[in-house]
Amino acid sequence: MTVVKKIPKITDPDVQGMHHTGLESWHAFKIMSEFVDATERLKEITPAVSIFGSARTKPDSPYYELTVDIARRLSDAGFSVISGGGPGIMEAANRGAFAGASPSIGLNIELPHEQNANTYQDISQNFKHFFMRKVMFVKYASAYVVMPGGFGTLDELMEAITLVQTGKTLRIPIILVCEPFWRGLVDWVKTTLVNEEMISASDLDLIQMIDDPAEIVQAIFKHYETRGFKLSAEEERIQLYL
Repeated sequence: MTVVKKIPKITDPDVQGMHHTGLESWHAFKIMSEFVDATERLKEITPAVSIFGSARTKPDSPYYELTVDIARRLSDAGFSVISGGGPGIMEAANRGAFAGASPSIGLNIELPHEQNANTYQDISQNFKHFFMRKVMFVKYASAYVVMPGGFGTLDELMEAITLVQTGKTLRIPIILVCEPFWRGLVDWVKTTLVNEEMISASDLDLIQMIDDPAEIVQAIFKHYETRGFKLSAEEERIQLYL
């Protein structure tokens, strides 16, 4: 009599659990690989400025033209410029930097729609994971310049403010550009978050609103004029555990 060994189906709960655990473990290695690859490619780009903004902004928009101007000035002043690598404001940031003296970097994310890498990148780094990409935006930035944008831009802005507020990253300039666009949000922060004691009034000092491109560059240099861009040993430790 032949005994046929039963091969469990993938629908069996125990097998499903084993299969899922294996996938999770393998996925952790892929995340590690993505982190190592990005770190090796980006570690020499400092000082750098990350520029955020909408992927939906058209090239004929004043926001687009302003971003090109800001990025070109930053690049010529010696800053690498980091963007999300896609269209809209991201393209404008890379375009301005690409025409300037310093590297233009795109941190591209794989999405089912809306994101295609723009062509104005000296260094193009691809990511599968949003959280890993956001780490790299913060890890190498000496400043944030935030242009008008939607949910993604707000997410990146709030994450940057939170990391600085909690001391998980260094105090860097966070500059909102186009004051009329941001005024309602900033007023709400003042009248609601501060008044309801959800944040301290001093937390408002973490952000600036500047519209003039030359003044943006000056504000970043002013922040570093007494300390320089080189990190101390303690600051390197903070960035390591970001």
